[in-house]
Amino acid sequence: MRDLSLTAFIASHPALILVEIHEAKGSTPREAGTFMLVSDTSIWGTIGGGQFEYMAIDNARAMLSGGGEAVMDIPLGPEIGQCCGGHTQLAFRPLTPELAETLERRLRDEEDERPAVTLFGSGHVGQALARALAPLPFAVTVVETRAEALEDLPEDATKHLTAMPEAFVEKIPAGGAAIILTHDHALDFLIAQRALARTDLAYVGMIGSLTKRATFASWLKREGGGDDMLPRLVLPIGGTTVWDKRPAVIAALVAAELLETYAARQARTSKRQVPSA
Repeated sequence: MRDLSLTAFIASHPALILVEIHEAKGSTPREAGTFMLVSDTSIWGTIGGGQFEYMAIDNARAMLSGGGEAVMDIPLGPEIGQCCGGHTQLAFRPLTPELAETLERRLRDEEDERPAVTLFGSGHVGQALARALAPLPFAVTVVETRAEALEDLPEDATKHLTAMPEAFVEKIPAGGAAIILTHDHALDFLIAQRALARTDLAYVGMIGSLTKRATFASWLKREGGGDDMLPRLVLPIGGTTVWDKRPAVIAALVAAELLETYAARQARTSKRQVPSA
């Protein structure tokens, strides 16, 4: 199970098989490079689930017993009870200390590349959003003025206690996200003004309503905000399709909004990197 860290899982299982998607063609559950580890009783990670993952687990455990195959070519069609329609080639290798070090370094590199998402405020919605983002590919920081509000957050979340949360806006890495959910509308506005003054953030969002957006627009104009600032503010966060104010629902909608934002940015970056003919 992936409840354990990779390092802890490896340490607790002396014999493991590394299962890696060597090649993926067409429609497949996961991309090339995705891996999982298999012991005689447990697994860490997933290569996409379904029947082809069960086949991979069975083969890995056969290798642990001295049999199995080093490579499996699996068409993801009706013959194995899947309808993806693509094709995968899986590679199987006993996990060595050198391979383990490579995997751990790879995960560290992936963590370093995660977009930085800063939550300003840790009330009911902030707590729910921190939990919703915990398993997703984001580096989450929670900024609060109240020490007690930083309790019970996910372990991976970085916590920052400060009397001036608006000053933390300057510490968000370029390409990061600022999500504003404090208990004070005046503080929300101040943080948003600082965040929108930066043009290198991928997402600036504030909890609230369309009425709050109109109020902020008037305030921002009085404070001399540029015409390009307000259109870059997501308010209300989570969209307007699902009107459900439960914290967990808002958190799920905002998490989806962030994933969509960064997927779009990645797609634009990939297009720019394609050389012209």
